[in-house]
Amino acid sequence: MASPVTPPRGMRDFLPAEKARRERVLARIRSVYRSHGFDEIETPVMEDSSRLHAGLGGDNEKLAFAVMKRGLDLEALRTAESPLELADLGLRFDLTVPLARFYASNRGQLPSVVRAIQVAPVWRAERPQKGRYRQFVQCDIDIIGEPGVLAEIELIQATTAALDALGVPGCSIRLNDRRLLTAWLEAHGVPEALRSAALITLDKLDKIGLEGVVTELESLGVTSARAMTAWLEPLDDDGPSASWARLAESPFADSEAARDLLSIRDALPSVPLVFDPSLVRGMGYYTGAIFEVAHPELGYSLGGGGRYDGMIGRFLGTEVPACGFSLGFERLIDLVHLNDDAEPVASALVYDAQISPAELVALQQSLIADGARVRLARRPKNLKSTLDQLAAEGFGRFAIVSPGSTRESLEWRELAPSD
Repeated sequence: MASPVTPPRGMRDFLPAEKARRERVLARIRSVYRSHGFDEIETPVMEDSSRLHAGLGGDNEKLAFAVMKRGLDLEALRTAESPLELADLGLRFDLTVPLARFYASNRGQLPSVVRAIQVAPVWRAERPQKGRYRQFVQCDIDIIGEPGVLAEIELIQATTAALDALGVPGCSIRLNDRRLLTAWLEAHGVPEALRSAALITLDKLDKIGLEGVVTELESLGVTSARAMTAWLEPLDDDGPSASWARLAESPFADSEAARDLLSIRDALPSVPLVFDPSLVRGMGYYTGAIFEVAHPELGYSLGGGGRYDGMIGRFLGTEVPACGFSLGFERLIDLVHLNDDAEPVASALVYDAQISPAELVALQQSLIADGARVRLARRPKNLKSTLDQLAAEGFGRFAIVSPGSTRESLEWRELAPSD
């Protein structure tokens, strides 16, 4: 009797009908992201091992598949002190580390603010189980080069628009900020050496409960565990308004992090945003706002992301602001069924620095609602180079936006690639 011929554990084959369904859903996600002014890029499936193990990927670094060096002999295998000494490459475990390397490699050919789409497989040496695979697709959007909260606002707006287009109702976005978490730990006297472990424990709140978190923090040596976790006690009203009131009444209400979160909330009045002080996210590269997609009927998030301003500097030697949002495609695919859409018209809004993010995004959304693809582009001193870049990327028209601009007052001008 022949042995079963199956894919490797944690990996799957897709028959034509399922593959076609997956591609329809991916096409809808890509279309929505492109309508919000993002462009798709592609990076290799492998990166240098040292880059993947640079201490930025949290526990995911431990799950990276290593690719052994060519030409190893038995002596090298016998004397190696660590398996990583035998590898020079590894399969990517997410799309963020490769994006940072991509930007560092291609910065001279990219615009000052990059809005990137990555829809691609990643690999992790997970223990295979229902809903957890060793090869799976991530759908990422990232903005590199925008230091203000406009990046977070655009990412959240585009992500929620994608969820709406996929027919996944009832989702909310949980928000927190790594700077708030650091200030919180400092305020309760948690030593710096224990903070990373304390955050990992805090991230288990939904699995082990508040008492479990307190017990684990105390076992780590956090003497103020009971007092510090009082901020996480369930609210009588767990709606968005009550969650933001909790932030406003906290000792951190006047911090820059709190002001940034409130700016994001105020710019997105139609998006259900919930402040969640327990949200941590496990990746070690987050430096500011962090967010996750929650659904009331699911016990897991459908995606997440945050600001990671320090990562690109590791590769480039120059600090570059960056922020990203990733949808978990494998968790979404079973929830949706869609048909293809036509490609929308491409337009650019070139904005003055004085315009508020809320006013700018509201104008963008009114155009997207009519089927347009709309890119936000900051107006530089050299406008011609920006317009040439937009034209080269397929944008057919642009309008200058300043405070007080309305749809009716926009003066559209055609764009044509330079010779």
